[in-house]
Amino acid sequence: MTETLVLLLAFVAAVLLCWRFSSPDSLFHVLDHPGERSLHEQATPRSGGIAIVAAVIMAWGTAIALGRLTWNETLAWMMAGVVLLAVVGGMDDRWDISPLKRLMAQFLAASLLLAAGLAPEVLRFPGVSFALSTPLALGFTVLFVLWMTNLYNFMDGMDGFAGGMAVVGFTAMAWLGWRAGDADFALGALLVAAACGGFLMFNFPPARLFMGDAGSPVLGYLAAAFMLEAERSGLFPLWAGVLIFSPFVVDATYTLLRRLLAGKRVWQAHREHLYQRLVQAGWSHRHTVLWAYVLMLGAALTADRALLLNPQVQWVILSCWILIYLFIILFTVHKEKTHP
Repeated sequence: MTETLVLLLAFVAAVLLCWRFSSPDSLFHVLDHPGERSLHEQATPRSGGIAIVAAVIMAWGTAIALGRLTWNETLAWMMAGVVLLAVVGGMDDRWDISPLKRLMAQFLAASLLLAAGLAPEVLRFPGVSFALSTPLALGFTVLFVLWMTNLYNFMDGMDGFAGGMAVVGFTAMAWLGWRAGDADFALGALLVAAACGGFLMFNFPPARLFMGDAGSPVLGYLAAAFMLEAERSGLFPLWAGVLIFSPFVVDATYTLLRRLLAGKRVWQAHREHLYQRLVQAGWSHRHTVLWAYVLMLGAALTADRALLLNPQVQWVILSCWILIYLFIILFTVHKEKTHP
């Protein structure tokens, strides 16, 4: 019962803060004006991320005070990284901080997870494990956190998209953590999902509020942190977490490689992600995001079921998902060619 009340607190706090921040007289009322690289057509407030972070920290704090969430070193370092990224992201939303300064802040936040001891000693794949030396483990952790932090920011470009991925992704990780017997992990992740659900009330198409840089990098950071914690604690392997978030991981990685091969500046804003190309090819925001939800749910449910199967079947499932994403890429190209 207490857990339900804390979850309700995270949701309601996010709703109330989003409602307040969407008001023109709010201190955090910063408008995102449409440009040639955006999909929206009218100026929209982009302070939803502050609401999400505030709701998560408030809910985590309440759960700790009520004895439903254990205060430990891992959570402390994770919260420090969340606050750091939210502050830097909020400053970027208002004053446009340089990419180098943002990267430095992200590197520091990733280093905090190293201090929390989240660098995995072993990476598990279906039927096989690989031991990592200390330097390799540290390097892998930093790169993984940086990539998840940035790819989530890259993918926050359509109404309801990043918020929906957070609700599905963190709920799925909470379920896997609960099934593995870690109630703390499950509640911590579920509170993030609840706060994002409150934000989604204002962000589902047509959006009245955007997440902004105070929110999307934080969610990518938290996704990485929870995946690393699950791998370290043996709750579920890292590959399962990556599969859950694969709609974002695949699109961002494919688009980055595509732009690199074309000799483009990968740090510049653009409209070349698969979801953006589908919208430009004629799909509406709502149609695109609803199909994205189907993909997200499919990836999450598949990851859940795959963990109950033998390694050979797990490899078959992962291979099938590779084919699914290849189909989506080819389908997007086809839509672009046939769009009048």
